[in-house]
Amino acid sequence: MSDYQPRPADIQFILQEVLGAPALLQSLEAYAEVDGALMEQVLEESAKFVGAVVAPLQRVGDEVGARHTQENGTGKVTMAPGFRSAYQNFWQSGWPALACATEDGGQGLPAVLEATLYEMLSAANHGWTMAPGLLHGAYECIKHHASAELKAQYLQKVATGEWLATMCLTEAHAGSDLGLVRTKAVEQADGSYAISGTKIFISGGEHDLSDNIVHLVLARLPEAPPGPKGLSLFLVPKWYPDGTRSAVHCDRIEEKMGLHGSPTCVMRFEAARGWLVGETGKGLNAMFVMMNAARLHVALQGIGLLDAAWQKADAYAQERRQMRAPGRGKTSAEADPIAEHPAMRRILDTQRAWVDCGRVLAYTTAVELDVIKHHLQQERRAQAQRWCALVTPVIKAAFTQQAFYGGSECLQVLGGHGYVREWGMEQIVRDARVAMIYEGTNEIQAIDLLVRKVLADGGASLFSLLQELAATLPAGSPAARAVQQRFGQLRSVTEALVRAAKEQHTLAYWVADDFLRLVAMALMGWAGARIEGALQGDPVGHAQRWATPQQALQRWVLPEFAMRLGIIEAQLR
Repeated sequence: MSDYQPRPADIQFILQEVLGAPALLQSLEAYAEVDGALMEQVLEESAKFVGAVVAPLQRVGDEVGARHTQENGTGKVTMAPGFRSAYQNFWQSGWPALACATEDGGQGLPAVLEATLYEMLSAANHGWTMAPGLLHGAYECIKHHASAELKAQYLQKVATGEWLATMCLTEAHAGSDLGLVRTKAVEQADGSYAISGTKIFISGGEHDLSDNIVHLVLARLPEAPPGPKGLSLFLVPKWYPDGTRSAVHCDRIEEKMGLHGSPTCVMRFEAARGWLVGETGKGLNAMFVMMNAARLHVALQGIGLLDAAWQKADAYAQERRQMRAPGRGKTSAEADPIAEHPAMRRILDTQRAWVDCGRVLAYTTAVELDVIKHHLQQERRAQAQRWCALVTPVIKAAFTQQAFYGGSECLQVLGGHGYVREWGMEQIVRDARVAMIYEGTNEIQAIDLLVRKVLADGGASLFSLLQELAATLPAGSPAARAVQQRFGQLRSVTEALVRAAKEQHTLAYWVADDFLRLVAMALMGWAGARIEGALQGDPVGHAQRWATPQQALQRWVLPEFAMRLGIIEAQLR
């Protein structure tokens, strides 16, 4: 089947008609000159690049993949054919630098344009996109925490994407519990540090896409206390400015279920010379700058992968003819396209609803990140911070889960052909599975939401968010009234959880996943109501495209809210 092709008009509708993003962003001084026409132009050009340069490499990335060899005593990784030239084209065209500051070599554009770019890239070729996917987080980490000397050497190279970066956290015994990290850092006479230890699951730890790789590594000083407060962050490049190579070795790359185009590396540091980023003992603080940015991007991966799966399933369903569709009459013996059969229509419309509403939530998050940075009013910045803190774990978990399960549903549309490699559907399902695991497993996201964000302040932040969202609903619509009802039920069950958790100390951990899904359904309903509001009056003939998925949202998605609510209430009895 044909490669994924971005559809910028759909994205533009969400940004312009649903969210009013151009006007909101222009109200920020930093983006006073970024109007709707400019945003549309960037969307169109990025879509062309993704469709023409990156999407055609999807299959070769999976079938050839990244290859590991030993060369001069150190591991070497050769990427799939075409990957390096596509990446060189990518960074030289300025795409990694969209949202970076102009003084750092960036273009100074809103974060939401970077978000839409990476959604399209993930849909087109998840394996290839893993390499540049950490760039913005690494850029923010270096910009806000590194010394002036490190910034001078590395910031612009990372901002422009000329050099790629990694995030070296995980060790064989330390995954979700980073306090168990054992990698050591020993200070040297010249102020540098010797880093020793082994990290696993390092995406892009070694490759030939860029001429240098900047490793950001969590390690522990000899006198540091145990646990997370003893961790510091260090920058270790693959190549030093004098042309010598660091003592960082790729021992192997993992043989994985999916993402064959992305090398997942075991990295060994043998007293490799590096430099402190930020303060000693505050490595996690600096690293979380990367992780929070990464979690939004992982949510966008989920949305993009689901969109790619839907595209293939929808195209197949329009052409594949089987039997007469129920309700079509018996005037002809000719079979109908399976897109006319209710069972297939339900699958396709449901996944489309997830993509449409997911974009509303993810793009809002990206816009709110810019509000946090640039809005002049402290109250408005606090409101944006509340959205990002509460919604980011929800969209990371909900949309990565939907990418896998919804992608599997899309595979079902193709029947046996979906299970066969040449059609490309099974690759999407395999590639999507890892997104539920990395950057904090979905279970960790649920615990973060309920225990650290909601129960910690007695639900106050969540209740404020619900009140703010209710004020944005279109007046008088049935969808808006249903959203208000769900918000009320969510508030009531949250209040009950706050009370019960004081006595039942493990209760929150048992129901965290259900609570996250409950919040996700409430937010999906809100997003759907926003789309419905934008359709009032049918601007430029959009109703036919958007109305059917919104009907599927109400019929097949949002009833989960009642189910999750019932599960939680049963635990409160």
